[in-house]
Amino acid sequence: MTARCLLLQTHPRMTPREAELTRQLEAALAAVATLQAENTLLRQKVDRLVRRVFGSSSEQLSTGQLELLLALPATPPVVPSEPPLPTPAPVRPRKERTPRLPENLPVVEEVLEPAAVQAAPAEWRRIGEEISEQLDYEPGRFLRRRLVRPKYVRKDDRDAAPVIAPLPARLQDRSLPAPGLLAQVLVGKYCDHLPLYRQERIFATRHRVNLPRQTLARWVELAADWLRPVYQQIKTGVLAGGYVQVDETPIAYLDPGGGRTGQGYLWVCAVPRGDVVFHWETSRAAECLAHVVPVDFTGTVQCDGYAAYPAFARQHPRPLILAGCWAHVRRKFHDAREQSPKLSGWFLRQFQHLYQIEAQLRAKQAGPALRAALRASHSRMVVERLQRALLRVQPRALPQSLLGQAISYALGQWPTLTVYLDDGRVELDNNLVENAIRPTALGKKNWLFVGDAGAGQRVAILYTVIESCRRRGLDPYAYLKDVLTRLPSMTNHQVAEITPAVWGKNGPPHQRIAS
Repeated sequence: MTARCLLLQTHPRMTPREAELTRQLEAALAAVATLQAENTLLRQKVDRLVRRVFGSSSEQLSTGQLELLLALPATPPVVPSEPPLPTPAPVRPRKERTPRLPENLPVVEEVLEPAAVQAAPAEWRRIGEEISEQLDYEPGRFLRRRLVRPKYVRKDDRDAAPVIAPLPARLQDRSLPAPGLLAQVLVGKYCDHLPLYRQERIFATRHRVNLPRQTLARWVELAADWLRPVYQQIKTGVLAGGYVQVDETPIAYLDPGGGRTGQGYLWVCAVPRGDVVFHWETSRAAECLAHVVPVDFTGTVQCDGYAAYPAFARQHPRPLILAGCWAHVRRKFHDAREQSPKLSGWFLRQFQHLYQIEAQLRAKQAGPALRAALRASHSRMVVERLQRALLRVQPRALPQSLLGQAISYALGQWPTLTVYLDDGRVELDNNLVENAIRPTALGKKNWLFVGDAGAGQRVAILYTVIESCRRRGLDPYAYLKDVLTRLPSMTNHQVAEITPAVWGKNGPPHQRIAS
């Protein structure tokens, strides 16, 4: 009951002044109610940000939380058309003994003779030995690689021209850096996240070699230009399968004319458990996707809920299917768990069912056909139950609350979220391409920005090559040193032989690293 009604009941006949004060009181109470609602929403947002910064990043639920019931009218349980996937009895695998020292390392042997034996070796007879091993490390070193080309003339023909061996093909005439040094600079910046100024300081203080960062920058540009054909081959291979995952990440670039930094973006296109391609753009608009996914691409693009992707799909000249990401949906319900523990807990439990099914499929190493069949018989029931619950809960949730936002996002993305049920190639989420972006996040924290807008694509080329090596378990230094040595003498038709996918099949075991 409003304050005006209370006053009318107490004083049926109010003066105009009292009526005016009553109206003012009603307006004040309404304003207070509005401010209280806004304050509640702001507190929810602040709590969400605090959890992101200081709270746990895990989205897993405890067993007790998963048992919370949905506050909805009872619905008949869905009877599965097929029995659920059998869960094998847990068998504790026998832990293999890891060698104390890696077997593939070179051995430097040092023999320690007793002092008495050294004094009179003829008086002693060796009967055996004891061996002790340590793990040692020698830091990288610079060396002067001198190419000596002897000149020859015929003994029986002094008038003949001298003969001398030609110089091997180089990346640049009279180039100072050898491929090994170039590979080290590239790996240092784009794999170990060391800015060029730090590498300059390391070279000067530890090796007494002065290499200005401007010189290092020119070498990076030289290597990126030579690796561009390899980049194009990787991109062709990624897009050839008809299914890719796409995402983007912001990276600042230096604006020389404006004296400040601008906002650029690295667009990432990847194949699950395969290669990855980075592309540089100064915008995040839908038009930029035409350079990431070309006009002749036909297939499925998995992405998050960013509005540029549907706009691009509508403009694409060929049929294009958008697949959604369940991880983004789960993340929003996880953020709403504190304000709505029962409802959010129930939804998170359903998401966990979906991920459990995918884990079983990975354990079985199921192919696309088997994945599609088992998803149709097991995952589809969970997805349909989720949709019914979302539609029932939506009218009860405040649109601006965290739960309301999570429900609206899920229903808005629903046509894309169900694509994976019918296509066994499509993953449940977009996490694999997000993992490919993580090295760039570490890098930009150290070197802050790229040189200029033109340098962005060179960064994309180098990240493409190095990250593709990492995803395939290859040593990027060994790969770059070998490829930069061979590229000057290769034709464009031979470049396909040195992509990470092909090079890794023929690389020796010591050139592989743990993924």
